[in-house]
Amino acid sequence: MNLHHLLEKRRVAGKPVRVALIGAGKFGSMFLSQVPHTPGLEVPVIVDLDPDRAREACRTVGWDGARIAATTFTKDGAAATGGNVEVIVEATGNPAVGIRHARAAIAAGKHIVMVNVEADVLAGPLLADEARKAGVVYSLAYGDQPALTAEMVDWARATGFKVVAAGKGTKYLPIYHDVTPAGVWGHYGLTAAEAQSAGMNPQMFNSFLDGTKSAIEMAAIANATGLDVPSTGLLFPPCGVDDLPHVMRPRDKGGVLEKSGVVEVVSSLERDGRPVFRDLRWGVYVVLEAPNDYAADCFRQYGLKTDSSGRFAAMYKPYHLIGLELNISVLSAALRNEPTGQPQGFRGDVAAVAKKNLCAGEMLDGEGGYTVWGKLMPATESLKTGALPIGLAHRVKLTNDVAHGAVVRWADVEIDTTDDAVAFRRAMEAKFSR
Repeated sequence: MNLHHLLEKRRVAGKPVRVALIGAGKFGSMFLSQVPHTPGLEVPVIVDLDPDRAREACRTVGWDGARIAATTFTKDGAAATGGNVEVIVEATGNPAVGIRHARAAIAAGKHIVMVNVEADVLAGPLLADEARKAGVVYSLAYGDQPALTAEMVDWARATGFKVVAAGKGTKYLPIYHDVTPAGVWGHYGLTAAEAQSAGMNPQMFNSFLDGTKSAIEMAAIANATGLDVPSTGLLFPPCGVDDLPHVMRPRDKGGVLEKSGVVEVVSSLERDGRPVFRDLRWGVYVVLEAPNDYAADCFRQYGLKTDSSGRFAAMYKPYHLIGLELNISVLSAALRNEPTGQPQGFRGDVAAVAKKNLCAGEMLDGEGGYTVWGKLMPATESLKTGALPIGLAHRVKLTNDVAHGAVVRWADVEIDTTDDAVAFRRAMEAKFSR
């Protein structure tokens, strides 16, 4: 709670926290918009596939000419690890590229803030292990749901409560799993032309809708907190904030969970498409259990929403501001040497599942695409099944037919075993399956 004070001391001492940003998309741009208003924080290097676009993004978010002129814009990822940069923010969204950038940062002795949750779920436990051994911080990105949820779980445990469930809200119906980029905009209330004029990527937005992004984020939370993953995948129960303690409790207590201590996503839509009352579409939550009657009485006395027993209560944050909040991770790493969430083990994985009947010879197109969506699985079950991670299901050819709704396996695709991302993922599986 003293990050601003610590940053002010650095500013007065003439030692600003210096950050390199890799990927100046929406998340990165939101972060950049806060930089001019955070004295003591500097971003001298921005790496992007299109440096001119990154420069224009800085203008759009309010950087003046002098700040832009003093910044290096480049395609070269190696530029991020040079000089006196302390923290590298990886915000590309590409799993393989993210792993490469994170390992380069760690090797260079730089802290790494992994906005790229796709890379984190593909190999984050091993990346975090490498960072710890190197004496640098590997961190989830504050402002995104995984770090915010991990913070709430930590709060609950540190105050002596048992965590029953934790996760986020989203817009979900079962039919969304098969939605492709061709049909995505209707579910957002947009025309294709409107989306194109706004620069919106249909495959990326489809990954938010078809369940893939939710699965990835819940895997990241499970790996960071030690919470379990539902054995058959996410349930997405319809639930508003007032009903969290009632719905998000174990089945033997009247709720929908198979057991206590799991991650789960709640839907902002009833199964017939009606909106849920006081939904949590943009927020995160934790459901906790009172350890004794006295604590349960306190829940009631201080106005917490509880179930009918009074033993289960919920805390929630109705919104998340993604890149606008990223400074918390950057400053926590640089000034406290602490992450805002970090994988501690390999508990959750995200497997590629066929959106239609797929035939040998077809090319998979990754998360949010036409061929597969990502399903949350316990890591033990994923390894046992030989499931292909969604993060490696892009531009790979099927060697076997895969039925609609079936998990795609490593054995079903042509995999380049010499690829760095594949090799690193395999190394993580070997280390954390012992």
